[in-house]
Amino acid sequence: MATQAPTLRLNESEFAPPKDQQHPVRWYRSTFYNMTILGLCNLAAPGIWGAMNSLGAGGAAKPNLINAANSLTFCLMVVSCYFSSVLVHYIGIKGALVFGTLGFAPYAAGLYANNRYGNEWAVLPGAALCGISAGVFLILGGAINLGLNANRNEAGKVSYTVFLIFIAIQATGPFLGLLLNSPSKVERLDGKKVDFIIKDGPWKEIGATTKLFFSKRFLLIVLFIGQAVFAEAVFFTCLSLWFSVRARALGSFLSGIVAIISGNLLGHWLDYTTISLKTRARSAFITIITLQGAWWIWATVLVTRFRVSRPTYDWETPSFGAAFAVFLFLTIGFQLNYLFLYFIIHNLSKDDAEVVRYTALLRGTESAWQALSYGLGSLTTFAEVGSIYINFGLWGISIFPAGAQEEEAVVVGTPSLKGSVGNVKVSTD
Repeated sequence: MATQAPTLRLNESEFAPPKDQQHPVRWYRSTFYNMTILGLCNLAAPGIWGAMNSLGAGGAAKPNLINAANSLTFCLMVVSCYFSSVLVHYIGIKGALVFGTLGFAPYAAGLYANNRYGNEWAVLPGAALCGISAGVFLILGGAINLGLNANRNEAGKVSYTVFLIFIAIQATGPFLGLLLNSPSKVERLDGKKVDFIIKDGPWKEIGATTKLFFSKRFLLIVLFIGQAVFAEAVFFTCLSLWFSVRARALGSFLSGIVAIISGNLLGHWLDYTTISLKTRARSAFITIITLQGAWWIWATVLVTRFRVSRPTYDWETPSFGAAFAVFLFLTIGFQLNYLFLYFIIHNLSKDDAEVVRYTALLRGTESAWQALSYGLGSLTTFAEVGSIYINFGLWGISIFPAGAQEEEAVVVGTPSLKGSVGNVKVSTD
């Protein structure tokens, strides 16, 4: 019997019902309020971490120690991601969010101690605490970076005042998390209750998560995940090696802007419901892969030259634009790949519990690749050229399995798959 192709219909729960059918909602229980709190938590914790990292080597003069610390962070995130659904089972979404914000301020404090006093040992405990908490859980940070370092056109480390500001912002994360409503207390205009409870016991959760990891659908995207997130350490290390302090601060500022713009453009395209979801998903995949390949060719040529010429580019240096632009393009590529991966995961999930498990697996796998990337980046040869060569190779070998995943229509919705993507509901009705 022929199988009917999936059809698309608008998910009515995503839109407010007519006014005469709306339920009363208190502002501090509304979905808008809770989204705002989540956004502030993202700014205070991972957002500021990203701003620090986007300085290149966490603002330090040399990338070796900071890359090693970041490798430790991501190694521990592999573990914390794997057990995140168990943590959610015991302490709930709100408790897990608060826990996830706790380690970021100690990480920033370690960078501050290293930057101002040359204290290296404090970096590693801070990185460890960040890794333990962050697995469960950019423009503002970039603007602070640029404002405090705009006059520094030499190579070296970033002003330690940056870290004092970052520590203060990140310390607010747990307190902001306490303002989040528990899912059962959220009030929606359509009157529907938010049900986000993991009812299975911890061992069953671990077993279910492990089973999902070894499923064909997830294994097919492991290399694609790798080529996407391996890049973060690569281009941030490149920024720290070959650019002046103020150029690195400019990179921190602009990276947030280009990431937001590119991410929103991709999101709007994937939610453009007048075009079939299959067409949108495939065109996005082809575009991302093609652009990423072009940028890796560009970066490979540049760093091969840099290793010989040993430049320090400032925005007043001739040819600064050609050298600096590839950093921004790789940042865009990272953002597009990252968001597209979550788009894939959303389609793989069959229910709320699988959303948590797949997200934990995605973040854990990302962390493993990033631990490897930052670890290699702590070695001089890999920091200068080797990691870029590896990432270029990862891009090449990831295309076929990721393409096979797309060909099986896992991304675009198989007849057996039902789930929402943005404002779209995948259905076989």
